[in-house]
Amino acid sequence: MNWDDLRIIAAVRDEGTYAGASARLRIDETTVGRRLARIERALGLRLFEAADGVRKPTRQCDVVLAHIQAMAAHAEEIGRIGESLPGPIGRLRIAATNAIAEEVLAPRTSELLRAHPGLTLQFLTSSENVKFSRWEADLAIRLRKPDKGDFSISKLAEVRLYFFEPVATTAGEAVTCAYPDELGGIPEMQFLRAKRLRARCVTDNVRIIHKLIQSHQAVGVLPEHSCVDLMTDRRLHATLLPKRRDVWLLVQSHLKRDAATRVTIDWLRACFQDAARSG
Repeated sequence: MNWDDLRIIAAVRDEGTYAGASARLRIDETTVGRRLARIERALGLRLFEAADGVRKPTRQCDVVLAHIQAMAAHAEEIGRIGESLPGPIGRLRIAATNAIAEEVLAPRTSELLRAHPGLTLQFLTSSENVKFSRWEADLAIRLRKPDKGDFSISKLAEVRLYFFEPVATTAGEAVTCAYPDELGGIPEMQFLRAKRLRARCVTDNVRIIHKLIQSHQAVGVLPEHSCVDLMTDRRLHATLLPKRRDVWLLVQSHLKRDAATRVTIDWLRACFQDAARSG
């Protein structure tokens, strides 16, 4: 049983004949009869009686019609939601790393959603890239520029990077935190190699690196949005790297001119600008 079939009951009641319902709904008259018979079998009820060439609803049909009228009212209200909510309307899935979602986007999400009641965001967080070409996300924030793809690619931000080392270690050499070999081309890894530091802790999770640096027993490189609290730690020395980390935005091509998408893209850029100022 579905809404299209239920609409047939109301149409037959209003028009009085299968032919009239057929013309109103723009479907074949035999289809009207077949669907109505299917509903009657499903309910175990007779919905109409033929009298003087007119289909008249039975008492049981009147009960069914009361529910159909309520459903029609709800459907009409749903159709007016877009008229009642100011601003763009849409649901967008944003793929990002945990660190970016938690430290750059989340603190500024409530402000966006309160300003745009018709907008809903879903965050897809993982250190692994979603399969953007398979439409697993509508927008994606990447720390490496994709070679190609059937989507829009633009630079979202340039993030400052800081190398942290303890001012003094209590015993032994500080542990070097590094990223996995597959990230060997990023500025963080290039800087560590230039300093000839041997990686002792390898991870793609910046929160782990943050915790080790915070222990004052490790060295490592963090993006500006992940190290605000460390900048004021007098037991740590911070060095600004000469290179910045490019952040890229991927947008599904069919959404480039969508109003909700444009608002969200502007917000994403503002999020990184705010994070840079606070860092």
